[in-house]
Amino acid sequence: QLQLVESGGGLVQPGGSLRLSCAASGFTLDYYTIGWFRQAPGKEREGVSCISSSNGNTHYADSVKGRFTISRDNAKNTVYLQMNNLKPEDTAVYYCATRSTLFRLCSLSKSAFASWGQGTQVTVSS
Repeated sequence: QLQLVESGGGLVQPGGSLRLSCAASGFTLDYYTIGWFRQAPGKEREGVSCISSSNGNTHYADSVKGRFTISRDNAKNTVYLQMNNLKPEDTAVYYCATRSTLFRLCSLSKSAFASWGQGTQVTVSS
């Protein structure tokens, strides 16, 4: 069974850091373009970052550029999202997702992604 499992969320003070993990089981993650998304209460799910399967190119939403870094460890079958200088507006449930292997380019559109994890809560508050 193909499964994505996010972890690493929690409560952090403004200016703090967290590293989220997206672990895959049942399939090899390096064949897939992976995206991170987030959804705050009452808001639409929005794209945060993406890493391409074809060349490792990365893409970020303007709101997180310079603060978040996406990376992948193929040996661990895991994609990470390092989040630094966190702000209260980063509070949300964070999800990872995969595109079909037919589509290797990055996208921050949730409609471009086919399989999703269950999410992990990130709360930034003093």
